Amino acid sequence: MIAPLYHADTVIIGTGMAGITLARELRKLDGETSIIMITGDDGAVYSKPMISNAFAQGKTPADLVQKSADQLSEDLNVQVWAHTQVTAINRPDKAVIVTSVEGRDVISYGNLVLAMGASPRPYEVEGSTAVALPAVNSLQDYTNWRDGLGDNARVLMIGAGLIGTEFANDLAVAGYSVDVVDPAPRPLSRLLPDALGEVMQDALSAVGVTFHMGRVVTGVAPGEGGSVARLDDGKRIAFDHALTAIGLVANTELAKSAGLDVGQGIRVDHYLRTSDSNIFALGDCAETDAGMLPFILPLMAEARALAQTLNGMPTRVQLPALPVAVKTPALPAVVCPPKHGAQGEWVIEGRGPDRRALFVGPDGETLGFALTGQETKARQALAKDMSALLAA
Repeated sequence: MIAPLYHADTVIIGTGMAGITLARELRKLDGETSIIMITGDDGAVYSKPMISNAFAQGKTPADLVQKSADQLSEDLNVQVWAHTQVTAINRPDKAVIVTSVEGRDVISYGNLVLAMGASPRPYEVEGSTAVALPAVNSLQDYTNWRDGLGDNARVLMIGAGLIGTEFANDLAVAGYSVDVVDPAPRPLSRLLPDALGEVMQDALSAVGVTFHMGRVVTGVAPGEGGSVARLDDGKRIAFDHALTAIGLVANTELAKSAGLDVGQGIRVDHYLRTSDSNIFALGDCAETDAGMLPFILPLMAEARALAQTLNGMPTRVQLPALPVAVKTPALPAVVCPPKHGAQGEWVIEGRGPDRRALFVGPDGETLGFALTGQETKARQALAKDMSALLAA
């Protein structure tokens, strides 16, 4: 390996919410430690969760940009290497090899943080090489997709999970015709119990979303004046643009090639340390003992703890009850799912759109909750009670 020309106490790969939040937390503790952030895109700062309700907020893709890479660099006193790809991690020499239009460089590190996020799970069916079935996972993805929409477009949404449901609401309110296809019986089936999934489907149907639940797209083909999707029951849906939202896959290739321990994500301990004591991971690419945590509040808790650890004060990640807000104006919802494998049952209260569902354990303790409509006002009190239980 050639001698490193650059060095930083902390090198962060990724300038998404995980990487930026960590850099911000580090700066609260130490204004001078050297930080280099590396990203393959332009390094612009934006809130990814805002993308799926941009129409409702009246925002264009350009409006979603909060800061440029130069502003980020100045505000946090960090170096931002934009349009730069990390091609390898040299663990023995504690360095990363990067390439850009300017060539190949080597950056040595004291600690390396992998905040590389996750990529959309691809959806491939018969005809998908001829008819695009894109996903949106970045502001550039969204800009490209939205620029092609045009007026009065018919949108085929594949996936009725968190992202698919939010996009469906946003597009329907903006006046687009939206057909949603998902093999589950109800939208948000991994987060909401069936009773609440049903009221969510009713609310979104009322604003113009058409659901095809329990169905799968088996093929797509160009059609006259657009494209046509074929479902597994033989039904055809005409559409102009498709959007897939069927989940994320952690970006682990770089970690795997460096010999780090990898499962669904990059495996980390309670301190977010990987199998290499000088390499850490957080956010959508990290696999904790609680599994994958692709939500904002866990990410922020991870960043606060990791900043302390990198600043010389080893701090375990403590995850209290962390509710997830579903951005569906047609029916606001908040979910705090029980831990994977938790024993218990859902107890449903309320009528109409205002529902409260508590996941109750064998001893009567609340291990999770889901709220819709006016019941979402109870989120803080329920989360506080759950956090106290988890800390006991």
